[in-house]
Amino acid sequence: MSEVNKPVEEKKPAKVVLRELVEREVYQAAWEAKRNGEPVGWSSSKFPSEICEALGLKLVYPENQAAAIGAKHGGERMCEHAEAMGYDNDICAYTRISLAYAAGYEAEEKPMPQPDFVLCCNNICNCMTKWYENIARMHNIPLIMIDVPYSNTKEVSQAQVDYLRGQFDEAIVQLEKIAGRKMDPKKFEEACENANRSAKAWLKVCSYLQYKPAPFAGFDLFNHMADIVTARAKKSTAEAFEALAAELEENVKTGKSTWKYDENYRIMFEGIPCWPQLQKLFAPLKEKGINTTAVVYAPAFGFVYNNMDELMRAYCVAPNSVCLEKGVEWRETLCKENHVDGILVHYNRSCKPWSGYMPEMERRFRKDLGVAVAGFDGDQADPRNFSDEQYRTRVEGLFEVMEANRAKKAEGGDK
Repeated sequence: MSEVNKPVEEKKPAKVVLRELVEREVYQAAWEAKRNGEPVGWSSSKFPSEICEALGLKLVYPENQAAAIGAKHGGERMCEHAEAMGYDNDICAYTRISLAYAAGYEAEEKPMPQPDFVLCCNNICNCMTKWYENIARMHNIPLIMIDVPYSNTKEVSQAQVDYLRGQFDEAIVQLEKIAGRKMDPKKFEEACENANRSAKAWLKVCSYLQYKPAPFAGFDLFNHMADIVTARAKKSTAEAFEALAAELEENVKTGKSTWKYDENYRIMFEGIPCWPQLQKLFAPLKEKGINTTAVVYAPAFGFVYNNMDELMRAYCVAPNSVCLEKGVEWRETLCKENHVDGILVHYNRSCKPWSGYMPEMERRFRKDLGVAVAGFDGDQADPRNFSDEQYRTRVEGLFEVMEANRAKKAEGGDK
């Protein structure tokens, strides 16, 4: 067939490109590296991936694996196996799933190569430190750690930046030994450029939830978390998120939306979703016409910086490593910008640092924003900690308070 007569290949929607990207460029690439005798690392989600991208080292992500296993309903089996190994069921479900897999218990839901080194950054939580120490001990492999101090003030101090910079430089030296080559500054610069492009496009995608009606359902963001977690330093990821942002911009212009239901109310979903229960989370919201137009978890991976000091500052700002006042400011700004009528708080048994200050957060939200707030008990990956009946009751309560608030506002407007 001549070039002239060849059919034009239809352009894939960005969400399809993003779905295929992680499987191809993260997991398949890691398996291929393993077959070729190259070292493969396991990394925490907020470790600076730019270093390994520049060195050509392949990484996979236990948190992403655990979320995928949970979403495919393998979390309970994996957690029970870890508990049989002696790990307490109060430990994070991601950790239990990961430790079971690291010990050799198979997971057909999301297999990945066993590690030759592990990378840990505790800007997420301190459980992460012990989790990765256990993996390193099981496999007798190097653990490279970047310790991010908790910020007691709203701004990251220069002392914190300097402390991180020393660790960052040491991590590069350690990873160069593992890779067997020196890091090319130009490749590192390219990795940082790609990571910034991805982050800026991702934050732009998140920002489209401010429009009324929203051009997509906020739960859609959870479908793209794997990309921003595992592949943010890749050029292909930046391009795919830029394409997604362009599609959403077109949706705003044409009035289209992936949210196919009434948008009677808009809420913020606070916390990590219950991956095994996504359909159950979504069902009562769509029944009531409640769209999620603000989430904290998604934009938390938008690391934007212009230089090395700013890179350190960016990785210091994670939901569990910032002070209460910063956390309140972050969330309340998001709620105002995205015009929410209520807030649904996930009290996540697996993530105690996140859930621990939620009662105070709830108090602030009611006082400062005057919106309806409801909380429910759940878990990011262990389905045993979620009750569908309780969740539906709490959503019903949230809906009733939003209805009452709207009626009260209407009465006030009539006076």
